[in-house]
Order: sequence, then structure tokens, then C-alpha cells
Amino acid sequence: MTAHSISGTTVDLEAHRRMVQPAAETSAPAAALNPVKTGRRGAHVQIDDLQHRYKGMSHNCLENINFQVESGQIIALVGRSGCGKSTLLHLIAGLMQPGAGGVYINGNRVKHTCPRWVVMFQAPSLFPWMTVAQNAALGLRFAGRTQDIPTRIPPLLSMVGLTAYADRNVQDLSGGQQQRVALARSLATEPDLLLLDEPFSALDAFTRRALQQDVRRIAKDLGLTVVLVTHDITEAAIMADRALIMAPDPGRIVKDTVLDPGADRHRDSPAFEAERARLAALFEATA
Repeated sequence: MTAHSISGTTVDLEAHRRMVQPAAETSAPAAALNPVKTGRRGAHVQIDDLQHRYKGMSHNCLENINFQVESGQIIALVGRSGCGKSTLLHLIAGLMQPGAGGVYINGNRVKHTCPRWVVMFQAPSLFPWMTVAQNAALGLRFAGRTQDIPTRIPPLLSMVGLTAYADRNVQDLSGGQQQRVALARSLATEPDLLLLDEPFSALDAFTRRALQQDVRRIAKDLGLTVVLVTHDITEAAIMADRALIMAPDPGRIVKDTVLDPGADRHRDSPAFEAERARLAALFEATA
């Protein structure tokens, strides 16, 4: 479920219903969460000569954007505020169309949103009057897959650490717990691509660290492709396999680097600190 169908507590149910309609291809069995068992693979993303200019602007906000994301890879779009990171993410999601160039997912040009790729924003945008389990099941319910709810939702809540809260009202949860509900909701429809628009930036440091590690682990377990927008160098080093550093005026990619902070990605290890420092130096030198 993408959050653009929810604004505060006002919900455009019809827009959301259209957005989460099943794709034309047949989905894998909902009962299995293991990508090896389902045969599902993360999406391949290709960006070709992308440019974009908002109405009323005299110059492009994004220009000459070219890169690919391999299936199952996690990349971070890193840059200062105003460099176009979120705009680029929204173009990948199909929330808007570029002025020139194209976005291709699994070889198909992106012309609109699709339940096979989902966005997590800073605000979890949950229905406050519903329980954790009911919120997590919304994507399946609107997609007409209510029969999958009993088999999909319990293991997903276990995966995000919320089994004990399944029947609790979401307005009683902490901010970090609410984002875990949003993550479960995003995963329920079995997407191939997860797009993260700084979803942890409003959380306290301890909760943010836990979610960074958990989302990476879950994405790798499920074989998901992930594109993360962040201005946090440490977050990029913790979560991503690769970082694309962006500069502004116009927004463009100035450095594409593979990240290798050690097998365990432990933030106190010498390998992690060395890689974080390298990424920080690249950022300062180019962005």
C-alpha cells in the first residue's frame, strides 16, 4: 500500500482500491513468505536518461539520471535536501511521470502505480480506529484477496515483531511500532520492489537503528529490491549494498559506489566505521 492515497486522516478509498488492484500477471501463493519457495525475485529497475521539471520552474530539478538496480539489491539515494532524491523515488514509483527519459521495472515502462512496488513514507498513515492486524491486511482486502489474510498476516506480524500486538489499536502504539505495521502492510501484497522515502527520520535514534537493521534483514530474506532515500550516511552504510550520491541544481548522480562495511554490518566494528568514513568523504567531496 502506498501512502499517497492517505492524507492525514482523510482517505480516498476509491483511489486506494484502484492502486492495489492485482497486476495482470498471476501472483505467487500467498501462504509462503520464503522467496525460494514462491519462486519470486526482486524487481530489476532501469532509469534511462531521466529528466524532470516541475510546472512553473525554469530549469530541470533532475537531469541526466541513468542507473540500474539489480534484482534483490538495496541501494541508497544519498544527498542534501533539495537535490531531488524524493522526486526521483516518486518517479520510480509511478506517482508522477518524468519530463523526458523513462523508468523501467522488469523491462516494462512505468506509467502508473502498481501493487508490485510499494512506498513507505515518513508517516505510517494508518487507520487509527483499526487494530494492528486489520491495518496490516488493508492491501490484501482492497486487492480482493481476503482469503489470503489468515495465512499472510500472522507470519508478517511475527516477522516485524508485532505478534503480541495484533489485536491492539494502532493509535496505542509507539512511532516505531506504527512503522512496523506500515512495513507489514507494505509486504502483505508480495511486492517485488520496496521504495523507502526516509521512513525512519522522525524516530528516536534507538528505534531507528533497530528498524534499519530489521528492514535490511527482511528485504534480504524475501529477496526484495529496495531503493532508500536518505541524507544519513550511517543509515546508508547500515542498509544499502550500494550508494548513489546526488548533487543539486540540477539533481544528478555524481558518484555510484558499492558499500562493503563488513559481513555483520555492526556499526561499532572497524570495517563498518572505515566504510562509513569513506562514504562520508565521498559525500563531502561530491555533493
